[in-house]
Amino acid sequence: MTFPALCEHLPESAVPLMQNLTEMESALKTVKIIRLALLASVVLYGLVGELAAKAAAGPANVTVFNALSLVAIVMIGIIVVLRRTLVLPAQTLLSSQAANVDALNRWRAGYIATYAICEAVALCGLVLRFLGFSLQQVAPFYVAGLALMLFFSPRLPSRKLT
Repeated sequence: MTFPALCEHLPESAVPLMQNLTEMESALKTVKIIRLALLASVVLYGLVGELAAKAAAGPANVTVFNALSLVAIVMIGIIVVLRRTLVLPAQTLLSSQAANVDALNRWRAGYIATYAICEAVALCGLVLRFLGFSLQQVAPFYVAGLALMLFFSPRLPSRKLT
């Protein structure tokens, strides 16, 4: 049944609520698709890193490894701050005001930014692999990127019953 056909059978007061639900479901679907694409790309980074590693030669610079490790740790900290300042307040607001489009946009943007930063952590591993580090040394970057994306799965705000 299409949305307009569904609206014909509902009281007028329920139509805006149903429209807001479809907007939230659309935002959730968008975030899930982006997340899946980024998860797949992290796996591809591992494969590309292994194929390209055969061509990469030269001694690995420990200072570069330490610098990129620090960058990855800072990015994980940024994810925590981003979620506390953008996603969680928007999620709380949406649980009480489902029609708040600005909160929905902040919620969506927060999740997309979270996943982009998780992706960047995995990219640090790919860069290190290109620079000649072993798979054993860069695997924690790939695993961290994947684990963070899986841990921060998108959830619709739950409606508060008052």
